[in-house]
Amino acid sequence: MSIDQLLKDKGIKAKEKTVQINTWLLDNTLSIASLISHAQNGKDPVKALCIEAIEFATKQNPSIATEAVLYFVTQTLTEKSPRIKWESARVISNIAHLFPSKLDRTTSNLLDNAEHPGTVVRWSTAYALGEILKLKTSINAELLPTVEAICNREEKNSIKKVYLAAIKTVS
Repeated sequence: MSIDQLLKDKGIKAKEKTVQINTWLLDNTLSIASLISHAQNGKDPVKALCIEAIEFATKQNPSIATEAVLYFVTQTLTEKSPRIKWESARVISNIAHLFPSKLDRTTSNLLDNAEHPGTVVRWSTAYALGEILKLKTSINAELLPTVEAICNREEKNSIKKVYLAAIKTVS
């Protein structure tokens, strides 16, 4: 079965598709560049599914991510769909340590999502920003006070805890 067939098959549930794509990515049956191409050309549900598969794969093997993956998920942070935003942030959480000097735009887009009305978007964003903070790069000089201010404004304790855990590791 090809990626096109899998994505178009209405008889296969989304979770099953995600697991299959994850398997293909990890065993090099499907290139991550090809998956990104499908995601870029797909509608929001397909794009989100592809990003979720990248998130699963990079959680297991972050080194499969290229700069193109970072660029792609940085761009998709600006999409309208909350699911695309949170899946993209989760990918960034998995791969930020591979690209510590290339996170300026990524951080900027994440900071935009830190005020999103959706709890899952904000939680995923907090986790990604926390992972970036833990890298202790030069952007921390500006990022740390910004994250502290966001944390102080955040009303959900579950999200605050994510920020506070990251702040604690760098303070």
